[in-house]
Amino acid sequence: MDEWIIWVILAVVLGVAEIFTLTASLGLLGVAALLTAATAAIGLPVPLQLIFFAVSSAAGLLVLRPIAMRHIKHPPLQRFGVEALVGKPAYVVAEVTGRDGRVRIGGEEWSARAYDETLVIPTGATVDVIEIEGATALVYPRE
Repeated sequence: MDEWIIWVILAVVLGVAEIFTLTASLGLLGVAALLTAATAAIGLPVPLQLIFFAVSSAAGLLVLRPIAMRHIKHPPLQRFGVEALVGKPAYVVAEVTGRDGRVRIGGEEWSARAYDETLVIPTGATVDVIEIEGATALVYPRE
């Protein structure tokens, strides 16, 4: 069997593996194997093919992968409006029960309910905003 066929098979296997991992590493190794198949097809001896594979793999992983990863990774999306309040601490200004209450979130006063309807959260307690329903904050006491 010709060496170039082995390199093409390796390139295909690495390409398929990249589809499942999405790391950009195996894909770059697959490209290096495909380029090495071209060198085998033109008749370079096996030791030179291995050197070519090693150099092209190293170049891909050390030069191209960091560039690709910079373009793939996006900064985390920022939440706006009431969604930004979820997870924030709040201060209870009027006792919070499963039915009603008042909290101060970031300087604004909100109507509130206890996330666990069986809880009664006293005035002065610090709570976390779990969810926002309309204009009401669902809160849970900090431990």
